[in-house]
Amino acid sequence: MNPSFDQIRDQQRETWNKFSPGWEKWDGFNMRFLQPMGDEIIASLRLRETDAVLDIAAGTGEPGLTIAARVPKGSVIGTDLAEGMLAIAAARARAESRSNYATRVADVCALPFPDATFDAISCRMGFMFFPDMALAAREVARVLRPGGRFSTSVWGAPDKNPWVTTIMGAVQRNVSLPASVAGAPGMFRCAPAGLIAGLLRDAGFCGVTEREVSGQVVYDSADHYWTMMMEVAAPVVTAMSGADESIRATVKSEVYAALERVGVPLSLRYSASVITGERNL
Repeated sequence: MNPSFDQIRDQQRETWNKFSPGWEKWDGFNMRFLQPMGDEIIASLRLRETDAVLDIAAGTGEPGLTIAARVPKGSVIGTDLAEGMLAIAAARARAESRSNYATRVADVCALPFPDATFDAISCRMGFMFFPDMALAAREVARVLRPGGRFSTSVWGAPDKNPWVTTIMGAVQRNVSLPASVAGAPGMFRCAPAGLIAGLLRDAGFCGVTEREVSGQVVYDSADHYWTMMMEVAAPVVTAMSGADESIRATVKSEVYAALERVGVPLSLRYSASVITGERNL
């Protein structure tokens, strides 16, 4: 039996709260890695200094904190299911003296805001984890003012993202995993071209565009890659939790062998799509 939307939401909250310490530990590295997608989102929102902005799936605070600096006479609310992640974002806001930034625990499928509240909405790497993506798109449209802009990023196809498939592939080859459920939340759920764009158009957005953002992420060493992935990559850690020491050793050996073939610097490709639209007047 497929899990219900409520079960998926609750599982997502539990997972991200569980991994929030790892995300805090590796925050500097991961935020530098994800910055190009955030920069593209921010550029496409065409922010004004007085804008009220919502950052959905805010995680540890970006791109919402950068947006807060761009709207000094406006405000930013960062929402997420995971209280643990938002606690990190709030601490960062205090450290950066972002008095116009606030956090709020919220489900994107039932946003706790009146209609037409925000001038712009961002969502970096969140859509693929939403239980009901069509409902999420409609909720985004509902709380966005007519003419307001929404921009989101999602991961591209697996073959364009060896930064994560290097370890995920080794896990899948060696660990017995439950059969995947079609349409279930996952890293590459939103990779098909036009999928998110179609959802946005159906939700009442116009002028929808889709742009690829790609590059390389450089790790200090194989140990750096392995340790970080085992502390922040929830699907990997969940799959490995039931593996015995022999299987874990095999997975690690395959990952290190693959990374050795990459050479120095240890640079792995990534690719994402940034999709932007404007709410119909």
